[in-house]
Amino acid sequence: MSVLTPRRGHSFGEVVARHHARGELVVQPRMGFADPGRMTRGLLATRAARAATVGTITIDSYTRVGDHEAARAALAAGADLNGYPLVDHDPATTTALLDGVLTGDFPVQIRHGSADPRRIVRALLDFGLHATEGGPVSYCLPYSRMPLSAAVDNWRRSCETLAEARGPDLEPHLETFGGCMMGQLCPPALLVALSVLEGMFFWRHGIRCLSFSYAQQTHAGQDEEAVAALHALIGEYVPHARTHVVIYGYMGVHPRTPGGALELIAESARLAARTGASRLIVKTTAEAHRLPTVAENVTALEHAAESARGVSRIGRLGDTGIHAQAKALVDNVLSLDTDLGRALVTAFARGQLDVPFCLHPDNAGRARGRLDAGGRLEWQRIGAMPLGDLVDLPAERRMTSGDLLDALRYVERSFDEKYGLPGIEPVNRLTQGSRT
Repeated sequence: MSVLTPRRGHSFGEVVARHHARGELVVQPRMGFADPGRMTRGLLATRAARAATVGTITIDSYTRVGDHEAARAALAAGADLNGYPLVDHDPATTTALLDGVLTGDFPVQIRHGSADPRRIVRALLDFGLHATEGGPVSYCLPYSRMPLSAAVDNWRRSCETLAEARGPDLEPHLETFGGCMMGQLCPPALLVALSVLEGMFFWRHGIRCLSFSYAQQTHAGQDEEAVAALHALIGEYVPHARTHVVIYGYMGVHPRTPGGALELIAESARLAARTGASRLIVKTTAEAHRLPTVAENVTALEHAAESARGVSRIGRLGDTGIHAQAKALVDNVLSLDTDLGRALVTAFARGQLDVPFCLHPDNAGRARGRLDAGGRLEWQRIGAMPLGDLVDLPAERRMTSGDLLDALRYVERSFDEKYGLPGIEPVNRLTQGSRT
């Protein structure tokens, strides 16, 4: 397939920036269907929502891991996939799908979860698209057994391919997933540092329009401090890029009650508005039960947009050390090698970056996060990370399986109890801060 002329309209980053300038939070679903008709209906419904929206096409898991033979076999058999197989669907079908939904103010981002996105990036450019997301760390360690060094090389090549598509009327956009590492129980300083480091990696390999992610965690005040730190470090380390911050609605165990789920969605939207984020990835009320329908996605988008309206950005915040910790992690990586990709590999090999609860062979696995008595996410162990003079570690650094289960369900319990559903009894009543 030859590369198509970029589709008319504004680049992804420009659309988000224009909404932000008008005081509108852009809300976006995580949506992907193998059936082109259903994918089209999902995109059209997103576009028609009473909110500032951009579209999402999430790629299926076969494509994510590069098993294109399985993707083609599933399409031939009419099997339902958990996303849209962009690389292997009939090109005419995808072209028709996009022609029916794209407008100048409604770009579509390709989301995929791949440690090797080279074919995905080439395919999206072939269809005249220009926005995607991920990263060499954030789409390798949680989702792949691929060596980190290989993922770094794959992402370097993908960045360069995407950057080559730049033109007078087109600025490719890349979003780092680094601020969402493992979704939960990763202390905010590491999320901020990984988001900044992946964004710097993208910049050094030619990407000039970037977004930096942060996943909502367990404590609103702590999240506000973390996003403020993210804004500050973006300004320090990537000052010349066009950038925005994207908040992800809570990615852990969701409330089971509709009221609790709606309140959690609203809280993520208010977090985005208070912290000056430009975009929000929205979850739905179905998260605790099943995959959401198109209608449930639209309801969640509209609820999030309404919840963010009129919310003012906060002023000065307290400082519990998130900025200092994140900066220490970033500066340490930058000191290891002038090539940022090699520096990332070295940092993980030495345990100087270490993601709690991540089982990838290239992750040291010596760090742990925990919840304190107030629901803040803090360090229980830091392993070899250079944070010793910045963190007060608890005396007891052991975590039981019961402690972990309690922490994983903290948000679910907190929101469901507000709406009449008794919370699941903690496995260990001492979990919330006194013993982990």
